[in-house]
Amino acid sequence: MAGLLAQAQQMQEKLLSAQNEIAAAEVVGSAGNGLVTVTGNGTGEVTAVSIDPKVVDPDDVETLQDLLLGALADLSEKREQLASEKMGPLAGGLGGGLPGLGG
Repeated sequence: MAGLLAQAQQMQEKLLSAQNEIAAAEVVGSAGNGLVTVTGNGTGEVTAVSIDPKVVDPDDVETLQDLLLGALADLSEKREQLASEKMGPLAGGLGGGLPGLGG
């Protein structure tokens, strides 16, 4: 039983470490071949937006809006990939032995 508890504690430490890595990570989503970029962290916060002046056209605001939405969607997808990479191996290890911790 002590071995099982030690294993659970070790998994919890790895899980916390992965969560901290995800939270600290910088993730960049882009659209229009980099004309619009959105930077955020792993917790979902958007920290910066960059828009190339070439796409700022007062007569065509819809294109800029579409590019911004595309960059936000790309950011979200990359954030999910990061979480999957960091948490994936841990989620598989929690499934079998400990009730309530299964993923």
